[in-house]
Formats: sequence, C-alpha cells, structure tokens
Amino acid sequence: MEVKAFNRWSVQNIVVEDVGLKGYINLKPKIVPRTGAIYASKRFHKSRTFIVERLMNKLMVSGHKSKKHLISSGRNSGKALLAYRMVEDALAIIEKKLNKNPIEVFVKALENACPREEIITIEYGGARYPKAVEMSPQRRIDQALKYMVQGVYQKSFDNKRKAVDNLVDEIMNAYKRSPNSSSVAKKLELERQADSAR
Repeated sequence: MEVKAFNRWSVQNIVVEDVGLKGYINLKPKIVPRTGAIYASKRFHKSRTFIVERLMNKLMVSGHKSKKHLISSGRNSGKALLAYRMVEDALAIIEKKLNKNPIEVFVKALENACPREEIITIEYGGARYPKAVEMSPQRRIDQALKYMVQGVYQKSFDNKRKAVDNLVDEIMNAYKRSPNSSSVAKKLELERQADSAR
C-alpha cells in the first residue's frame, strides 16, 4: 500500500533534477510529518527528514532577518500544530491554483531557490577581502528554506494578509523562478556578489 504525504499527495513520481541535491532532499512520505527530532543526535540528520517536515521546522524557528527580532518573535512559538496546519493549507491552495501535485511544486521551488555560491571574508595582511566559495548541498537547502520562511514572515508582518497566503505566493513564485520570491531574489543577489568577488 502506498503511503501518501498528509494521506493526500503521492510522492512516487517526484524527481529531484539537481544532482547535487538528490541525496539531501528526502521524499520518503509521512502521513503526519512530525518525527520529533528522532534523528537529532545523528550526523547529517536533517537530510533524513521528510522535506516538508523541514519546512515546518523552519517555520517554527525562522531566525531573524537584519536583526529585526520583532518580526519573527511572536510567530515562533514552537507550536508544531500551527506550522503543520499552515503548510497543509498552503499545499492544498497550491494544488487548487496550479492543478499539480503540490509536493512536486514545492520541491521544484526549493531547487530553484537554492543558492550555489556565497561570500566569505578572509583577512590578509590586516585587510579584509570578500571571497566567493561554493556551498555544500545541505547548506544550500538550509539557506533556501531560511530565505523562504523569512520572506513569508516579512510580508506577513503588519499586514492583513495571512502567512498561509504569503507562503503560497512564495512557493509559487520560486517555482516560476520569479524575482518576486524572496528566496530567488536573495539567491540572485548572493550569486551576483560572489561573481564580483571572484
């Protein structure tokens, strides 16, 4: 018997096209994607977690953007059920709008949002220089999820639109590679900076 994500969506025919991310985007479906840190003590534990659950975990602990804690502090309450409902509702809306498997749309959006390079600062002779470095696959996914979630919270703050609607927009814009997506815009900015620092 096939296990479906949320007992609604099949993940059997979903293929991760980015070769570097193949081993790090886990598509083993869960009816209730909430493992409760079962892998936390193991190395590379995040890679064994269902990718939708990683989105939920990131929604609960998004981190701050530009040291503006007020934007994320009220929402990051650690209430897993709120994140669960938010993601399930967002996937249902995506399915209705695009008439496609929403897990497949999310995986493709994540692939499109993963940056390939970033900038580090090296100190040489008392002066600091930016240097472009390639990102590891796990960090690429971490950063893409972080930029997605922070973009959602940024757009929801002091706004009548619900976070669910902003999450739907973020995933759909990233799926279409639109610069209206916070994660895609940040990816392009990072890669542009890395290109100029080469």
